[in-house]
Amino acid sequence: MAEILKVHPEDPSRWEFVLEYSSRLIQSGKVVAFPTDTFYGLAADPFNLAAVSEVFRIKRRTPDRPLPLLVASLDQAADLALDPPRLFFTLAEKFWPGPLTLIVPASRLVPFKVTANTGKVGLRWPRAPLAVAMIGAADRPLTGTSANVSDQPPCSTAAQVDGQLGRVLPLILDAGPTKGKLPSTLVDLTASGGRILRQGGVSEKDLKEFLEPS
Repeated sequence: MAEILKVHPEDPSRWEFVLEYSSRLIQSGKVVAFPTDTFYGLAADPFNLAAVSEVFRIKRRTPDRPLPLLVASLDQAADLALDPPRLFFTLAEKFWPGPLTLIVPASRLVPFKVTANTGKVGLRWPRAPLAVAMIGAADRPLTGTSANVSDQPPCSTAAQVDGQLGRVLPLILDAGPTKGKLPSTLVDLTASGGRILRQGGVSEKDLKEFLEPS
């Protein structure tokens, strides 16, 4: 059964123990549920293949579906991308931190298992302060897939995460309901001009001026 720890959503002075505890679990290959600015997510070390496999197992996710990664800076994201186009930096500088996931060719740092052997990776810098602090405490990008069973509704509260995944998680960080009502918008930048794959927290209207007409 998952341990559930209450966390103040926006007061870093109260996070020291939680960050140390959760990062220790993540660095040892465990998976931790935590709130982002969209929904609750599953944080694991993307460079630990056993941890990546555990994310797939917990979510009952098929291995042909890549795992998105969360970063805490544009530089960190650029290290995970292989020759990202200028549009990547334009969109990141405009909409990050925020609910926009940019899909780019993955650099050699990203394991094939994370990309589901596609050679592509979705990157996002979340707006939620706790999520960014967890990335910093773990000293690495983290997986950012939603904390739910695949094909089930995403979770906006720790109680919902516990209901779906509590029996298979060691820790759920409960910072109250997430503020986002939509998932992140997915934009594929591996093709010329960019293409929206999923509507979400950044609207098509806001992106229209940056993307070439399909």
